[in-house]
Amino acid sequence: MSIIKKPLLYVGSQGEKHLYTLFDSGANLSCISPEFVNDLEIPVSLGRIRRIATAAEGHYIEVKHVVRLDFYIDDVLLSDEFLVVPGLSEEAIIGAATMQKWRIKLERSAVAV
Repeated sequence: MSIIKKPLLYVGSQGEKHLYTLFDSGANLSCISPEFVNDLEIPVSLGRIRRIATAAEGHYIEVKHVVRLDFYIDDVLLSDEFLVVPGLSEEAIIGAATMQKWRIKLERSAVAV
């Protein structure tokens, strides 16, 4: 499992913001902390609440909203869906599904697109 953290520019219909982003190949989906969502995009209800498993055995987080955001890695524009996760320990997380979609590679404390 590889983990790298770096600041990225996120852009939505409500504005833009630099967020410290964790690239985590152990996380399946991309996530964002609710405290930054309203500055970027209007969250959309998932309809059904999703219970997401955490690293702690038997611990789940309920996720009710999602946002689609553009983000930049080394001036390359990318886009994906981010779950709005209450209590997220990071500002944003890029998960394995997003890395696979955009062929993002983690290379010894660097990210390549």
